Amino acid sequence: MSTDRRFWLRAAALAGAAALLTTATPAFAQAADGLSRAVNEIGGDGRPLSLSLQILVLMSLLTVLPSLLLMMTSFTRIIIVLSILRHALGLQQTPPNQVLVGLSLFLSLFVMQPVISEVNRVAIEPYGQEQIDIGEAVSRSGDALHGFMMKQTRKTDLMMFAKIAKAPAYASPKDVPFSILLPAFVTSELKTAFQIGFLIFLPFLVIDLIVASALMSLGMMMLSPTIISMPFKLLLFVLVDGWALTMGSLASSFVG
Repeated sequence: MSTDRRFWLRAAALAGAAALLTTATPAFAQAADGLSRAVNEIGGDGRPLSLSLQILVLMSLLTVLPSLLLMMTSFTRIIIVLSILRHALGLQQTPPNQVLVGLSLFLSLFVMQPVISEVNRVAIEPYGQEQIDIGEAVSRSGDALHGFMMKQTRKTDLMMFAKIAKAPAYASPKDVPFSILLPAFVTSELKTAFQIGFLIFLPFLVIDLIVASALMSLGMMMLSPTIISMPFKLLLFVLVDGWALTMGSLASSFVG
C-alpha cells in the first residue's frame, strides 16, 4: 500500500475517533488519554493498532461523523439560513434539498479551512509520520476545533449551560469541556441563523404586503398574492445578486 493511501486512511481513522470522543465524553483531553491507553492494551506490546484495525475502527465510527459535521462546524448556521431564504422566496422545492445541502457542505469546508489546516499541521501529519500516537493526535485536533467553537459561542449561552451543569468557574476558555461547549455552541448557531434569516425575510415580506394591498384595492381577492409576488421576488433577488450576497455574508459572519 502506498504512503499517501496509508496517510489518508489514518487521517480518516483519526477523524472517526475524534467524532466519537467529542460527542460521548465530557472532557476531550481525558478521553484522548483513555483512548491512548486502550490502544496500547489492545496492541499488547505498547505499539499502536495496525492499519487494518484502524480501518475497522473507522467503519464502526462512521455513524458518528454526520453528528460531528452538523453540530460542531459552520454547517448548521448555513443550512438554516439557506432554508429560510428558500421559504422567503416562496419556493418550496427550488433549489432542491440536495442542492442546499451541497452548498452548505462546500461553504462549510471553505469556512472551516483554517481549522482543517491547523488540524492537519498539528495532528494528522505527525500521526501519519508516526511521531505521535492516536490519543495525542485526537487531543490536538480537539484543541483546534475547541478554539473555533469558542469564538462562535455567545458568553451568555455558555454561562447558562455551565450554570445548569453546576460547573465551577473556568480559568480560561480552553478549560471549558465539550459537554458544556457543544450545547452552547449549537444554541448560539441557531440564534445567529434565525437572526440572519429574519433580516433576509424582511424585503420579501414587504413585497408580499405591497402585492396583497394592490390586489385588495383592485378587488382581486380570489387571486393568490403568492403567485403574483413570486416573479417580483425572483427579479429583486437576481438584480441585487442575491446568491453572492448571501453566500458572502454567511462566510463573513464567521470571521472575527
